[in-house]
Amino acid sequence: MKKNLLQQSLKEGKTLYGPFCKIQDPTIVEIAALSGFDFVIIDMEHGPFSIESAQNMIRAAEARGITPVVRVTENSETLILRTLDIGFKCIQVPQICTKADAERLVKSTKFYPKGERGMCRYVRAAEYTNITGADHFGKANDSITTIIHIEGMEGINNLEEIVQVDGIDVIFLGPYDLSQSCGVPGQVNDPKVVNAMQEAVKTAKKFGKSVGTFTESPEKAKMWREIGVQYISYAVDVGLIMNTFKDITKQLKS
Repeated sequence: MKKNLLQQSLKEGKTLYGPFCKIQDPTIVEIAALSGFDFVIIDMEHGPFSIESAQNMIRAAEARGITPVVRVTENSETLILRTLDIGFKCIQVPQICTKADAERLVKSTKFYPKGERGMCRYVRAAEYTNITGADHFGKANDSITTIIHIEGMEGINNLEEIVQVDGIDVIFLGPYDLSQSCGVPGQVNDPKVVNAMQEAVKTAKKFGKSVGTFTESPEKAKMWREIGVQYISYAVDVGLIMNTFKDITKQLKS
């Protein structure tokens, strides 16, 4: 069974960086790996991915030694099961607002006795039965990293209860949705948003949880790293390409 390098690195206190990916071509995963990123987040929530196309992104990631993470569309038992069965070891789930949401999620990501994840070893996660049932079902619980999105003030207000749910590994603070919840949609640098996120970092760290967030500039990435955020999602593949293309065409046409 392959090691979960992201999980191991976070436990060692390392800071990791990676982009969200909306482009369905595995080439983008290879480029991210070769450029030095630590992980890629395959975005099934806001991207056009299917289970089949996501599976090919995992293969590219494993071939190039970068950790593939998946953001699913919702806290759905069936969807979570399918993404774990194709081989994702790191899963991000949006809109976790309450302790009950977090507990329901853990039931979907863990086998008995910690959860109720559907059992099948005729899947890619078990190497199509190359891994024994005892090893797959016995070791999977410890190899899955469960990342929850806190994206609104309800989640912020309930965070102290949420972080105490056994099986939640990383608290990901979504600045854009949080800005909407704070009444300043899109203004991710507004003091209301930043202050709420900073307090959330303190709460999560108090209970020994790793924290993640999204940023679009090296300066903001540095700020959050210094505050204690270890799992930093840096921008999105399509935006990075767009900005690079614009810079080049501006220079060419000046």
